[in-house]
Amino acid sequence: MKTDDGLDLHVTTHGPADAPVSVVLAHCWTADEADWHYQVRDLLTRYGHDVRILTWDHRGHGRSSAAPEQACTITHLARDMGAVIDAHAPHGRLVLAGHSIGGMTIMALAQERPDLVERVAGLLFVSTSSGHLDTVTLGLPETGPLIKSQIPRMLAIRARLHSRSRRRRSPGIERRVVTRFLFGDPLRPRDVGLVVDQLIACPPATMSGFYRDFMTHERTEALAAFDDVPTVVLVGSRDLLTPPRHGRRIAGAIRGARFVVCPGAGHMLPLERDRLVSDELIGLVDGALVPAVRARGRVG
Repeated sequence: MKTDDGLDLHVTTHGPADAPVSVVLAHCWTADEADWHYQVRDLLTRYGHDVRILTWDHRGHGRSSAAPEQACTITHLARDMGAVIDAHAPHGRLVLAGHSIGGMTIMALAQERPDLVERVAGLLFVSTSSGHLDTVTLGLPETGPLIKSQIPRMLAIRARLHSRSRRRRSPGIERRVVTRFLFGDPLRPRDVGLVVDQLIACPPATMSGFYRDFMTHERTEALAAFDDVPTVVLVGSRDLLTPPRHGRRIAGAIRGARFVVCPGAGHMLPLERDRLVSDELIGLVDGALVPAVRARGRVG
């Protein structure tokens, strides 16, 4: 499908378009829709095709079009998310889940598409932030600010200078970044390999453009639009990119939200704690299905 500025988005759907509930899964920065592959597996096991599942590669990620640096913003991602929902889940209740930049996209969706907020029946914010990302030190108080700004710059330079095939043959730098800053314990090699490959696949503009936009991201006030929507906020105790205080801030801004810290986990919770993330998502979908089924029964 096309974005409003002419980019191609790769979208994957499961389940019928007229399902009573659609689950919309927005992935992490520098990742792709495979970020949620464990949860898609578990949702299909649980519901078959009784619910609709939407995943897609954000602009500048995976199999979607590369985006110019000035179009690598959270606002653009929110507009894209709205377009994906319009095209592939135009009716019924919505359960929205966002990992990292995916969660920020949901926050911006409340600003860009308030009409969709009325359909939201469940929210899962995973390892994300509503603002103050400029204060994150990556666990390195003395050198953190400098290192934080240099990592995306270094990765973008490598992407400009070396082909993807060459970086896949020698992914030492990408692997060190992933293992040092993204994962906690325990660390599964297959998950690390997936994230390293996703990182290598990202265009330079994706790395530099979205990083610049992160530094001005502030959408805490927008979260009030989701007051009383069943909401779960998950974060790893060892998350260096969006530390627990960021999740606590999100939960405090949404009336009735539940906040869960995962001991020992890092930033990649859909992979590191796949069963926990799936269970929380399934709980939200179960809750959304009950009134949807009742409403369908009344109509019948």
